[in-house]
Amino acid sequence: MVSALSPSRASDFMSCPMLYRFRVIDKLPSPPTQATARGTLVHAVLERLFDLPAAERTIDAAVGLVPQEWDRLAEEEPAMLELLTEQQGRTDEWFAGAASLLQTWFGLEDPTRLEPAERELYVETEIDGLVLRGYVDRLDVAPGGAMRVVDYKTGRSPSEHFEAKALFQMKFYALVLWRQRGVIPKRLQLVYLGNSEIVAYEPDEQDLLGTERKVKALWAAIERAATTGDWRPSPSRLCDWCEHRALCPAWGGTPPPLPVDAADRAVDPTVTGLVEIDA
Repeated sequence: MVSALSPSRASDFMSCPMLYRFRVIDKLPSPPTQATARGTLVHAVLERLFDLPAAERTIDAAVGLVPQEWDRLAEEEPAMLELLTEQQGRTDEWFAGAASLLQTWFGLEDPTRLEPAERELYVETEIDGLVLRGYVDRLDVAPGGAMRVVDYKTGRSPSEHFEAKALFQMKFYALVLWRQRGVIPKRLQLVYLGNSEIVAYEPDEQDLLGTERKVKALWAAIERAATTGDWRPSPSRLCDWCEHRALCPAWGGTPPPLPVDAADRAVDPTVTGLVEIDA
């Protein structure tokens, strides 16, 4: 099998090898949270909004898309409906939260003046036998060919301590696009709806060559851990949000026994290359 890596799994390993193990080897379930489900919903609305003619891309139209996109997502993943238990199944507060994030987005970008070249664009390339793949939220291409990679985040912009992680994901996409199309994206743009901020970065060839070296080193480290079975945790402030903290030895927990095929699972491309929406 050809090796494969997505930015989600790469970020897992960078954050904590034990988290990577929990998700890739142990395959512990990660049920949707209110934050991730709302992020998925808002992403879906922002994708569908551009199906409308430019003049009709209003905030009212965007808010009007929320119920139908929620119904579609809930049908695809019924576990999302459990998130409304505390509201006795009512969606009014849930939809209001999504509408608020959409309102913020309209204050940052004007969809009547945007004609994305691609939305939810699947990108893939192979580098020395390692397939890199992911989904770009939006790709804008100027008449002269300059590319802008846009990623929506429904949370708040990170502190400087965590900003590098968010930029790594964007550089990952830029690297794939560069190797795919032969053109380095002009601008990488993270749109944070949680606190109404845009973080932009202009990569150059040295940036992306450095990202390529980092990705290869990450994969080599994953293969090494798969061989040795050493998935030691890396405690940090991110542990406060980890759904598997109770099982982590860094916090007094006991992980499940490693399965006999752990080494194969650790590099299984159907899992390591799995692409997820990062809200």
